[in-house]
Amino acid sequence: MNDNQNAIQPINEDFFNLSFDELENSLDADLEESLADLELLKEDREKIGNPDSLSETVMNVVWEQFVNQVGAVAGEEFIRENRGMKLDLRNSAHIQTTENFEKGKIASHNSQIDYQDRYDNWQSKLAHDEHGEIITYTDRSGKPKARLAGPHVRKPFDDGRPTGSVEKGTDMDHTISAAEIIRDSRANAHLSEKEQIDFANSDANLNEMNSSHNRSKSDMAMSEWLDNPNKNGQKPDEIFDDLDENLKASYRKKDEEAREEYDRVKQEGEQRSIDTGKKSQRQEAARMGKKALQGIAMGLLAALVKTIFQKFAVWLKSKQKSLSSFFDKVKEAISNFVKDLKSHLKIAAQSAIGTLASMIFGPIVRTLQKAWTFIKQGYKSLKEAIAYIKNPVNKKKPFSIMMMEVGKIIIAGLTAAGAIVLGGAIEGGLSTVPFFAFEIPMLGSLASILGLFLGGLISGIIGAIALNLIDKWIAKKQKNIKTGEIIHQKSKILDVQNKLIVVSEAHLEKSKLDTAQEIVVRHQAVADLAKSKISEIESDLYEICDESYRTDITPSQNSVAIKDLFDDIESL
Repeated sequence: MNDNQNAIQPINEDFFNLSFDELENSLDADLEESLADLELLKEDREKIGNPDSLSETVMNVVWEQFVNQVGAVAGEEFIRENRGMKLDLRNSAHIQTTENFEKGKIASHNSQIDYQDRYDNWQSKLAHDEHGEIITYTDRSGKPKARLAGPHVRKPFDDGRPTGSVEKGTDMDHTISAAEIIRDSRANAHLSEKEQIDFANSDANLNEMNSSHNRSKSDMAMSEWLDNPNKNGQKPDEIFDDLDENLKASYRKKDEEAREEYDRVKQEGEQRSIDTGKKSQRQEAARMGKKALQGIAMGLLAALVKTIFQKFAVWLKSKQKSLSSFFDKVKEAISNFVKDLKSHLKIAAQSAIGTLASMIFGPIVRTLQKAWTFIKQGYKSLKEAIAYIKNPVNKKKPFSIMMMEVGKIIIAGLTAAGAIVLGGAIEGGLSTVPFFAFEIPMLGSLASILGLFLGGLISGIIGAIALNLIDKWIAKKQKNIKTGEIIHQKSKILDVQNKLIVVSEAHLEKSKLDTAQEIVVRHQAVADLAKSKISEIESDLYEICDESYRTDITPSQNSVAIKDLFDDIESL
């Protein structure tokens, strides 16, 4: 037993404190991570020289331009339907006021009444100086009045109206004169020329008047004629003996009645301006909403078509092509479109915003959108290039490869931007051919559509050729680097696997040592117990021997007797 104990070497306490299960789990995790990294490295090697990223960049730019164009075209169609005017829902654009009319601010968006024509017709009846300012003079009351362009402007008011009686010596006088009506900005703003003439020659405004009185009154208002002296300092009642107080009162009453009717007619005209302006506002708002919804619908349709095209490209690359698999891809595209509807609605909203912008600012928006896309793509490429250079992983690469990779990023950006420029050039060239100038509703001219996609296609091909030239220079070197990294990763995997084997063997050896030590301990305990029992037995035997020893016989006889006793015990 002692020899066996000496054969067992003491076991290191730290060794027994190790958690082999935790160590094995950790190594298993390292192994899985290393295998995943290996797969990523293999994928990276496959991507080197792959033009898919370029085509995706160009396609995104082309589709963004297409969506922008859809919105811009919808806005431009709105302008055509809106009589060539941009969107303006302000009251001043639809409801004509007298104040604005006097200043030449025309409610041109009112689709019911042509206020510009009314203003031009009004201005043509007034005399203007070489600077375009209205020529005025001072009347009897000291008020400035606009000078008429000539006697011809009164002629439409005199044609066909009653002229009075020669026998009675009377004329048919315009109580409110044609000249006053012609000068009146309120009447010209809210009444058509026919309505002005109809009132001027109505029973409410025509008054049979003494011919001499009428010629003296001329185109003055009744109060101005009666209450103010002429250049000789004489009032009418001082000139005409028959102009007594009763006749003056009759003239004044007739003037008051005519002016009440005149105000009523003008108020009706003002109300028509308000009513037609509000109606025009509603119509223009409805056209705006219709075109905005069309822009959203076309934006969603464009997003759906793009999704289908992407799946169609995948179908073309597949080894097994069939009508059934094609329809499966279409169904998958529609399903993906519905799932990603939120992002597609953002694209549609972009189209609607473009529509509204085009309605407000006109065709310039399409040019601005192209410029913005150009700037945005340039900024994006510059940002990607800087991010690539700053990436700690890329800093380990050779400088030449880094610069060539940055060049690829910049070329991709320039290719996308070039698609915009080239598309515009192609559109300009095709627009000169009448056939390509044909307008497709909501999409624009055939020239613009072909220019958009041909520009993207040609620019993409040029960009792909440029990238291919760069890739030929760096692809092989990159693949070698990636291959070295893969080999290193495989070595790392083997190292981890070897560690796992060593740990497993150590774990097994520890288990064996634990078992052996446990056996030794148990054997030692059994030996100690056996020794104790043997000592007890020997002690008991000695006591028995002491009790059995006889003095009446010889020692040799005692020895024989004790031997016989042990034999009996042994036999038992």
